Amino acid sequence: MFDNLSDKLQDVFNRLGRKGKLTEQDVDEALREVRVALLEADVNFKVVRQFVAAIREKAVGSEVLESLTPAQQVVKIVHDQLQEMLGGESVGLATSSSHQVVIMLCGLQGSGKKTTSAKLGLMLKKQGKRPLLVAADPYRPAAVEQLEILAGQLELPILSDSKKRPPDLAQMAVSQAKSQGLTHVIIDTAGRLHVDEAMMSEVAEIKRRVNADDVLFVADAMTGQDAVNAAASFNDSVGVTGAVLTKLDGDARGGAALSLRSVTGVPIKFMGVSERPDGLEPFHPDRMSSRILGMGDVLTLIERAQSSVDAGRAEELEKKFRTNTFDLNDFLDQLQQVRKMGPLDQILGMIPGLSQAMRGSQMPTIEDKQIKRVEAIILSMTPTERARPEIIGGSRKRRIAKGSGTTPADINQLLNQFKQMQKMMKAMSSGRMPAGMGGLMPGIRR
Repeated sequence: MFDNLSDKLQDVFNRLGRKGKLTEQDVDEALREVRVALLEADVNFKVVRQFVAAIREKAVGSEVLESLTPAQQVVKIVHDQLQEMLGGESVGLATSSSHQVVIMLCGLQGSGKKTTSAKLGLMLKKQGKRPLLVAADPYRPAAVEQLEILAGQLELPILSDSKKRPPDLAQMAVSQAKSQGLTHVIIDTAGRLHVDEAMMSEVAEIKRRVNADDVLFVADAMTGQDAVNAAASFNDSVGVTGAVLTKLDGDARGGAALSLRSVTGVPIKFMGVSERPDGLEPFHPDRMSSRILGMGDVLTLIERAQSSVDAGRAEELEKKFRTNTFDLNDFLDQLQQVRKMGPLDQILGMIPGLSQAMRGSQMPTIEDKQIKRVEAIILSMTPTERARPEIIGGSRKRRIAKGSGTTPADINQLLNQFKQMQKMMKAMSSGRMPAGMGGLMPGIRR
């Protein structure tokens, strides 16, 4: 979502870096470009004005302009100010030691409340909690059924009754959670195509009846400033404790994410990063500002790896690397482990400097569809062929190509790259690295 903004900001900072010593005029010219980049990203113009003014105030002082690394100092100032604009510190869910934590999700129709409810329930379940989903949207056709299906897929308990008024159902859910010893109640409220009095009244009544600990406004990041305006309306009428930004994996300009906290004062607590059930992550302003400035996000990358990679399997693979017994079965397993971590472009974007290099056309891009094609090739092999790829001759290649929808040339390319990888691992285990072993990530090109 932030690729265009990141590219423009990095261009500005690169030009500053080439200047060596900076003048006040250099800073003003750079900030004019930063202002334009933020406005093009659909950031609220008042937020942009305050943001740029705060940076200029800190950047034109003698401590920066006369320092040995003035450009780096300016980047740090922008990073810190961006983090402050996004909320400063991360804010988690409300907690309680005396009663069930009640979480309400509200927002406009189509913002992703139901999928967010299910994702939030799964996140809590993985943390050892016992959440209850509540389908309190009897108005939109099939809304209750949609949440019931999601709850069934994720094995989460759900309470639904389309004949009951949502405030009554919500109050019943809290009582049921208490009697069953559940820890959280997640209430999916009804949405509308636009903000209206009836919706606000109902959400306010639910909040009052269940004494909600958290009221999360779910905002579709693709709708830009409309999402910010709707969040402000809900906050004024109901009182919102946090926001969830969905569809941050889309190609919108990102203005909603950068404006919401400053305009509404409501902290962003979570962000939706994919359509997968586990595609909901806590929002960290410091990490997001680093991503926007092209500095990567190593902490989130580590957290994803820890939640996706089997520690026992990793230890087993390490032994195979040392003994040079790594085969295509192991390679397929590694591809699938990487895909569990999320879309490949997101993973690359978390590695400092790599996302910019990939977009700079100096490096080949690796797309998820290419990974899927490699998987299809390996899955079209027999177990013996995966364990001993050297036995794959012409007739076997034709059979594998037919089964995977590829060509024998594609099979040759994969096998050659795998041989190179085996050589590299053997060399690494002996403490040396042969020349010319870069770029071994298989990517069947079309």
